[in-house]
Amino acid sequence: MNEPVSVCNSSAGAKGKEHLDHGRRGHHRVVSRVRLEPFPIPYNRGSPVRMKRIAILGSTGSIGRSTLSVVESYPDRFEVATLAAGNNAELAFEQAMRWKPRVLSLADEAAAHALQTRLRQAGLGSNEIEVVHGAAGTVRVATHPEVDFVVSAIVGVSGLEATYEAVRAGKTVGLANKECLVVAGELITAEARKQRKPLLPIDSEHNAIHQCLRGGRGITEVERIWLTASGGPFLRTPKSEFASITVQQALNHPTWKMGKRITIDSATLMNKGFEVIEACRLFDVLPERVQVIVHPQSTIHSMVEFVDGSILAQISVTDMRLPILYALTYPDRIASELRFSINDLRQLDFCPPDMGKFPCLGLAYEAVTAGGAKTIALNAADEVAVAAFLEEQIGFEQIPQIIEEVMAATPAGLLESIHKVLALDTEARHLAREKVKQHSRTRSPIRAIS
Repeated sequence: MNEPVSVCNSSAGAKGKEHLDHGRRGHHRVVSRVRLEPFPIPYNRGSPVRMKRIAILGSTGSIGRSTLSVVESYPDRFEVATLAAGNNAELAFEQAMRWKPRVLSLADEAAAHALQTRLRQAGLGSNEIEVVHGAAGTVRVATHPEVDFVVSAIVGVSGLEATYEAVRAGKTVGLANKECLVVAGELITAEARKQRKPLLPIDSEHNAIHQCLRGGRGITEVERIWLTASGGPFLRTPKSEFASITVQQALNHPTWKMGKRITIDSATLMNKGFEVIEACRLFDVLPERVQVIVHPQSTIHSMVEFVDGSILAQISVTDMRLPILYALTYPDRIASELRFSINDLRQLDFCPPDMGKFPCLGLAYEAVTAGGAKTIALNAADEVAVAAFLEEQIGFEQIPQIIEEVMAATPAGLLESIHKVLALDTEARHLAREKVKQHSRTRSPIRAIS
């Protein structure tokens, strides 16, 4: 390394960006001086391996498509067994023709019937590909008896029930869905321990932590987990100017190109708050042992500090195929040409997050400390408030206000089933919409910050 580690007031920021990463929950990141090698990836064909049969929940999304890219590159290792494709019937048809899954699920019943007819006309009858629909169809995809590994990549709580049922059915699950662990992490992790099956993180930060933890002999050797955050578009914007933040400014993330909700969550640091909750539940650590640190370059994905003072950091090319490959092959590693050029690494900047400017992060710590219903309220209120901000019904500063009010009105307590989790989620969303109406009546016109 040619230059020392510095702090966030450096002007280096995240300059020198040259490449785009490959699919991270529908977003792309401009990457600094990283050599991306093309697929297919060569690997050692000398040792026989057992074919792993995969279910993908969210096959038409970014993570789903990246998973299919990995499967295509390792035809002797992975096979597509079932797919859940949501509302994208056209891409679902293309995937069905290419991969010929045993079961394919769509969200809508009419679309499912139309797809089944279209497949039949293309020479693929229901005895070859069964098309199902709705929540029950997604559960069918996740729990199919031929499935070994489930990639959970449906955004939001829509994939919660199917993910939980996959764990109950004894499947190994790769998690690319934040909401599952945020709203029902206690239930999912308890069931995974009961089944003695690993929950393998695909989200890049938690995948990095998982890799670093392999450098120790258990969580008792861990002092703390460090989650890195880019800081978002308002890292250096004074708090006094937050009332003037517009939707367009909040969507202008300096590092990542993402879907609208996750971009706003990154601007408020709520996305990092969700990741704190995920880390607590996935790795069974207390909230005070999970620390967020702003790292504008986003070069280090996360770090683990051990009790002896050693810190392990994970650095790799920012291509989601790599954490997907890691999860699919765990506990093994296989050859890949996805390389990060360490010789080009020049500077790393770090600083603590400003909890006063970004109260959503503090709300997430409060929710995970209370557990249960509070994290459900946090997620539901955030989704509603962010949608209202995007529609210009409320201002940027009112997002955390609405979340705090919904959390305060939600009684603490643990939920004993996924159905109760979903019921409380519905109640919290209804309350959040009422809060939005109240705040929208008192909202002042916004003048954009310069």
